[in-house]
Amino acid sequence: MTATPPDLAVLVKGWPRLSETFIAQELVALEEAGHDFHIWSLRFPTDTKTHPLHDRLRAQVHYLPEYLHQEPWRVARAVRRAMRLPGFGAAWRAWRADLVRDRTRNRVRRFGQACVLATEAAPTIRAYYAHFMHTPSSVARYAAIMTGTPWSFAAHAKDIWTSPEWEKREKLTPDSFGASFGVTCTAYGAEHLQGLADTPERVELVYHGLDFARFPTAPDRALRAADAPLRMLSVGRLVEKKGFDRLLDAFALLPDGLEWHWTHIGGGALKDQMRDQAARLGLQDRITWRGACDQPEVIAEMRAADLFVLPSRIASDGDRDGLPNVLMEAASQKLAILSTPVAAIPEFITDGVHGILSEDAPDALARAITALANDPARTAALAEASHDRLHAEFAMQPGINRLSKKLRALIDGAGP
Repeated sequence: MTATPPDLAVLVKGWPRLSETFIAQELVALEEAGHDFHIWSLRFPTDTKTHPLHDRLRAQVHYLPEYLHQEPWRVARAVRRAMRLPGFGAAWRAWRADLVRDRTRNRVRRFGQACVLATEAAPTIRAYYAHFMHTPSSVARYAAIMTGTPWSFAAHAKDIWTSPEWEKREKLTPDSFGASFGVTCTAYGAEHLQGLADTPERVELVYHGLDFARFPTAPDRALRAADAPLRMLSVGRLVEKKGFDRLLDAFALLPDGLEWHWTHIGGGALKDQMRDQAARLGLQDRITWRGACDQPEVIAEMRAADLFVLPSRIASDGDRDGLPNVLMEAASQKLAILSTPVAAIPEFITDGVHGILSEDAPDALARAITALANDPARTAALAEASHDRLHAEFAMQPGINRLSKKLRALIDGAGP
């Protein structure tokens, strides 16, 4: 808990979350840079584990009503108080205009959560900063209008590609109570959002990078023998955009003479479907499903593996990865990478230089795995190259310095 009232409120979808280590990394770094804030979470945690990184955060965490009917008296009290705020009428009109275009319970929930945020956050709050451009930014925007407080956001992947264009434009335009600034973690996403903003300068590219202090020095890896078993690892939620269903089909196409084992880390909505698919393909004896793991467990698996595989693709609803942090984490341990040229992945991995970027079709993935298994020297060289690029171009601190400067300017410009 902070010793003094905070001047910044940080909104997140849920806290803590194993799959959003990049947020925890950033917030810990902002605290270390001297920022004083409270976290306001839209949802309660569902993971049974946490990362050691979460324990380093000192900020107080508040939970907004996840569903309005679960805390009716709290919501009713907040709405009554919010109605006395100077910007409530403008916020109501903005929300009603949004509701006409998005008639969902989620849209109603956003306004109720905004009323709670606007009335319960400390009166010292001078700015809101929302992680993700969709729901958290909507709550921040409505609360900001009510209180006359500036707001900003960090956009990542799904929130960019599954949000409707009208909503992104309004959140990027001051005339519609848009954000003072936005940051996003890939050039791919930045270019898209800059094209929707009133001015490109409203959105800035800030890579997450990696805090090297959180990771052990890369192991001194012995060159794997070409006929030795190939130990593969993937880390990611079992959802469509990660492409693990096609990877399973690829495993079924690997040559009989190749000994291999695959370990998967992560939960996800398609867990049962993926395990059933593996059983149908007769692969269950070659697969270890670890489920959700904390950071030390992930690192241990990376250090034991020979190849990291992430066959990302664009999902049917448009959802896609940005630049998955697990690729940088794998590179930190000199683990060779096989992925796909989707979204911002080529911003870190140049095909044939820092890893292999394959088509996500099963036969293409199978050929790439086989080629890497048969050429350990090349695989090791790719891992060395990605490790070198990571340390040369993707350190965390430069991005934190830029974000910290922008947040301080936002807070200082908000007035007394």
